[in-house]
Amino acid sequence: MSREVLRVTGLRGGDEEIGYVDVRGPADGPHVTVIAGVHGTEYTSIAAVRRLAAVLEREGTVVAGRVTAVPLVNPSAFWSRTPFVVPADGLNLNRSFPGRADGSDAEVLAHHLVETFVVGADALLDLHAGDLPEALEPFALYEESPVEGASRDLALAYGLGHVVRQSAAARTVGGSTCAAAADLGVPAVVAESGQNGVLDPVAVDRHTTGLTNALRHLGVLAGEAVPGAALAGRTASEHDGWHWLRTPVAGWWEAAVGTGAVVAEGDLLGTVSGLLGGVLHEVRAPEDGVPLFVTSSPAVLADGLLLGLARGH
Repeated sequence: MSREVLRVTGLRGGDEEIGYVDVRGPADGPHVTVIAGVHGTEYTSIAAVRRLAAVLEREGTVVAGRVTAVPLVNPSAFWSRTPFVVPADGLNLNRSFPGRADGSDAEVLAHHLVETFVVGADALLDLHAGDLPEALEPFALYEESPVEGASRDLALAYGLGHVVRQSAAARTVGGSTCAAAADLGVPAVVAESGQNGVLDPVAVDRHTTGLTNALRHLGVLAGEAVPGAALAGRTASEHDGWHWLRTPVAGWWEAAVGTGAVVAEGDLLGTVSGLLGGVLHEVRAPEDGVPLFVTSSPAVLADGLLLGLARGH
């Protein structure tokens, strides 16, 4: 095993050191990059890649190709317990890829991450969870692209209950690792398990099981992959895109549905009220779908994100 450090210098918030392990197997095979901690308080994802790094230390684990495991790519957010953004510039790192060498801290960090961990890779697995104010139903996301077939297979192998295909023409989540990788021709998946910034052992185990199966599917880890449905206990629901619903007004948000619920077009999903009462805005389903994440904090600002509704069910 090779333990390495990526040093990113010249950042307004101070230099960053990003530790990772890089292991090569005895046979030829793909180079797979696994990252977590794009958002610094999504702890289940970080824990799962930490586990992977420990497993990679065992001789004979990587049987072919190469695995690069990076548990934490946004250290300043982790140490400051900052959800969503890079603290120095307030920008969401997962809206900043592929980044710019001469940009803000998030853009510079994104640039170095892409150049070091995505360019030249054969596949990318980016692990996430619901952040501090987010409830979440486990799902995987991949991009419409020339490599979407391989990306979809990887998402299904992860074995979560829902898989979302995101259109290239209308990327709800632009500037993500997944989108940047797809644009470079690298099959990629964002995998989500866990919620509310809680280090939930069940969610960590789900990530670990899915990650191991995906790496076996790619042929880099010892052992046989199983159908993803066997991990989830059912065949995954596949969704062709989704809606991210926002509030036009600030107020007190209360969801009327939970994550994973099946809703029909027109169903009430929640309300935004004034602090002294009175509904200011009703949120209704624009079409049939399944909420995969829901903002669990009552406090929402104007244009605040409320939930992600995957299309169909």
